[in-house]
Amino acid sequence: MLKGIPSILSPDLLKLLMEMGHGDEIVIADGNFPSASMAQRLVRLDGHSADAVLQAILKLMPLDTYVDEPVQLMAVTSGDPVVPTIWDTYRTMIAKENPNAKIGCLERFAFYERAKHAYAVIATGETALYANILLKKGVVVERKE
Repeated sequence: MLKGIPSILSPDLLKLLMEMGHGDEIVIADGNFPSASMAQRLVRLDGHSADAVLQAILKLMPLDTYVDEPVQLMAVTSGDPVVPTIWDTYRTMIAKENPNAKIGCLERFAFYERAKHAYAVIATGETALYANILLKKGVVVERKE
């Protein structure tokens, strides 16, 4: 156990976050996402919600400031009446940690293609529909005090 590290982040996930470089991407996937077949590296956090995992990751990992939309959501499929209320939670969390970060949406199959190339996929037990979110890692800047 370490001080200051959210306990929801497993040792395997911490290792992957440390290995990731600027521009690498990570997917936080809901329970319906085909995580195992998409992932180059898979981390299972099945007992946790996607928003809890997102909150923990945002405390440690900066988002890329060199791209327009360092966060991508899976867009609702045309004709599907679902309104993903979890997106509001995501927006609030992201704005708190990265106030200038913009959030985009990718069509379902475009999201899948991007996920296949992501550094890692985190499989959560999230039951909300369209709760999949992709994060592009930014540069860690140490502030001198």
